[in-house]
Formats: sequence, C-alpha cells, structure tokens
Amino acid sequence: MKIAKFVDKLLVPSILKPKWRKNNLTYYEVRMQQFRQKLHRDLPATLVWGFEGAYPGPTIEAIRNQWIKVKWLNNLPAEHLLPVDTTIHGAGPDQPQVRTVIHLHGGVVPPESDGYPEAWFTNNYQEVGPFFTRKVYDYPNRQRPTTLWYHAHALGITRLNVYAGLAGAYIIRDAREEALDLPKGCYELPLLIQDRSFQPDGSLFYPSQPDPPVPGVDPSVIPDFFGETILVNGIVWPYLEVEPRKYRFRIINGSNARFYRLSLSSGQPFYQIGTDGGLLEKPVVTKEILLAPAERADLIIDFSPYWRQNILLTNDAVAPFPRGEAVDPDTVGQIMQFRVSLPLSSYDFSQIPARLSIIHRLSEAEASRERKLTLVRESDQYGRPFLLLDGKIWDDPISENPRLGSIEVWQLINLALSTHPIHLHLVNFQVLDRQSFDLEYFRQTGQILPTGPVRLPDLNERGWKDTVRANPGEVTRIISRFGPYTGLYVWHCHILEHEDHEMMRPYQVLRPVNRP
Repeated sequence: MKIAKFVDKLLVPSILKPKWRKNNLTYYEVRMQQFRQKLHRDLPATLVWGFEGAYPGPTIEAIRNQWIKVKWLNNLPAEHLLPVDTTIHGAGPDQPQVRTVIHLHGGVVPPESDGYPEAWFTNNYQEVGPFFTRKVYDYPNRQRPTTLWYHAHALGITRLNVYAGLAGAYIIRDAREEALDLPKGCYELPLLIQDRSFQPDGSLFYPSQPDPPVPGVDPSVIPDFFGETILVNGIVWPYLEVEPRKYRFRIINGSNARFYRLSLSSGQPFYQIGTDGGLLEKPVVTKEILLAPAERADLIIDFSPYWRQNILLTNDAVAPFPRGEAVDPDTVGQIMQFRVSLPLSSYDFSQIPARLSIIHRLSEAEASRERKLTLVRESDQYGRPFLLLDGKIWDDPISENPRLGSIEVWQLINLALSTHPIHLHLVNFQVLDRQSFDLEYFRQTGQILPTGPVRLPDLNERGWKDTVRANPGEVTRIISRFGPYTGLYVWHCHILEHEDHEMMRPYQVLRPVNRP
C-alpha cells in the first residue's frame, strides 16, 4: 500500500503533568489505554495502545536527584490487538493474553521498580505476575542527565506491546547541562523513530507467521519484524518546519528490529553531543549515525545555511543488519523532512561547546572478573531459529552474579549471523573494544583466535552506554561497575522478537563479601 510522504506535520509529545509535587518528590499516575489515533492524512484512524490517550506516550521530564513516583495503570482490554504466540516463554495459554509492566530503559532504579519481565499485571491489577509486582514505581534519577525511554516489558509479549504503541520519552535534566546553552525550548525535540505496516483500513499489521509458516503453531513468533513505513513520534513520514538556526534532537530508535544509519540529504554533518548515558566529553562531528534498536543519539543540526531548503533525514541500514537487504530509498530509506521555512524569531544564542562533560573511565585493572558470554543461534522444538545468551534459556539457573560495587568486563562473543543490540538493566557501561575472531576455531576449542586488530569503539560510543551493538564474528568487550542496588535484573538483546524468544537472561547483583 503506497502512502504519501511528508504530508503530516510532526507532532511533539506533550509533557506529562504530575498529580502532585511535595518537597523533593513528584507523583504521576499514567494510564495504558486503547484508542484510535490518526497516524497519517490518508489512513483511517488506527486502533493503538498508548499512555494517557497518546501514542507515543507523553514525555516525562525529571530533574537530577529529584525523586519521581509513577503509578502505572493498566486500563487495556482483555484481548490483544496483535497475534499472541502461546508457545514461547511467559506467554502460554495459562497466562492472561494482555499483561503489562513498564521498564524505564536506562534508568538506575531499585529492582522492584525496574520492570522485571515477570512482574506484570493485568487490567486493574486483577492478576499479577510471580515477581514483586507493585503499583507505584520509584525513579530516584540519581544519574547523569540524559534521554531515557519507557516501554512495555512483559515476558513473551514485549514485541507486541511496544508495537501496539506502549512507549514514550523520559528526559533527565540538571543545572550544569542547562548552563551549556544548548538549543532548548521549542528548539529541542525528542524524535522516537519506529517502523510499522498497515492494512488498507488503517489497522496495524503484524505477521502471525514467518515465511515459510511454522506447521502446528499459529500464531507463531517471527525471527524479526521490519515495517513498510517509518513513523516519527507516531506520525508516518512527517515534516517539521524549522528556522534557520540550531536545533537539538533527542533521537530514540524505538523499532522492534530495524537499525537506522542516519544522514542528511543536504550532506551536512550532525553534531552528536550525547548517547545512551548522557553527554559525551566533546561533540562528535559526523555525517552518519548508526542506531540499533533502543540506542539513543543526542545531536544538534544547524539549519542556518539552508534557508528555504527541504532536507531529508535518511536511512540506509540494511535489514537485518549487517547482512540483510538494502532498504528502498523511496520508502524506509526516508524518515522525515525538515523544511527550513520559518523566519528567524530571534538571534540564536545557543552553543555547541568544545567540551561537554567529564567521562571517568573505568579501569580493566580494577575488574574483579572477565566473563565470556556467547550469542548463539539455535533451533527450538518446532524447528524455528532462535537466539540464546551463552546457550541458556530464560528459565535456566542464574549464572551472572556480580557483587555490589564490583567492576566486571563482559566479552560478548557473537557466533550468530546478525548484530545484536545487547542491553543491561540497572547499569551504564563503557565500550572497551571490538575484535574479529575465527568462529570455527572457537566452536572447536572454545578459545578466541583473533583474525583482525583490536578496534576501539566509534567516537560517538566513547561515553556511557546501556545498549551496545555486538557484531557477528566479533568479540565486543564492555566494562561496568554493578550497583548501586542489589537484586534481580535482566540483560537481553533489544531486537524485541529475539528478546521474546529466549534471548534474555536474569542476572543478580549480590551483596559484597564480608558485609552484612
């Protein structure tokens, strides 16, 4: 179905209003609801799920070190919008079809407020999952200012709940960042990029079978999903009218499986100032930015030399990445249009500072352990391909038990065919390096035989991260200090179809030895 591009204006999500504020505490109530929303001029209104009657949900703005409490309310119907596969973990026929729990992606929060996949609940808390389900979540915001996002995270149906619309931006600010004089106010916008497919009646299309179909399983999970259209902030191929000045965009890849390699049709550069965990040490000037699902990029675009020009934000990342098919440059190769058509309302006093922040580097010498963790492709009982972390399924015993305050290096050894965005809950980490290795030799011996030089992370990966691209045939090493909380968390691939089909594992932060 052909859909016209750049006929609808970009919508900027509203800022969520709290129920009350008292001293250093802010309290919100957020409803998950089903409703119809117009996503494109030529499509009938689409039945979606969202927060507070909006897809994507309203942006939550927080101040560093100011505590937020959120009561997440499931007001969704009992039947799912999309095909539920009851053969995968957590989504069996004995489980409620519609279950939700919300994860603040990148949030440093206590385990009870992390959105553990089995801490789900149904409409009005009629049924609850087996792990510490609670009504009010605590977000301390004791972390660097950055762009986070909140999204559904229930075991076995995360891909469906996010695709239905359960996602929104969460921004942490502080006075030090404010003093940098970056573009702000109406010149600072979140851009949540997602891909979707539609039926002629405007309804969301999500396949109930892979190609070829799976005998004896209907609906069946699919290996990954790539939509036929691109949405930004819930609008299909929108345009944004801008002034000839600098703008700050907080970009979130909210797609199930699609990677984006972003560039501008004008050939001009991006000035990337931040990544998942906040500001970089200094801006990175680059003409393209690669974002895996769940990665974020905080960047500035200077439109001042382009008065009365239309500029496309484009994408040329193959799907699946990095060995898939080239994108159609006339469809998913285009994301949105900037129209430099508004007159300059005032002088642009914003800056792109030469120095942005200080990144304290973690030392390998202080690491108490280096773990070797494989990413492997297997087949399930129905012959479907599925991916595993270190050869283990969700229900296997916990094997990663870092101590509170300890520093560990994780080697992500990718034996599979595609790049996997690996996300760790609770912690931010630093990317150390990547190196190609001999896959067959590793399969035979379990030893790493390098086949190429050690490569440092890209310049725009040299800050704090919570999601890292682990490329096929490479060892990707990350380093993190585990804390500040003990308890049960998870790590997983953020291709949602993989996450739902066993590519997710619990891990537990234990108390230090010799401490009560």
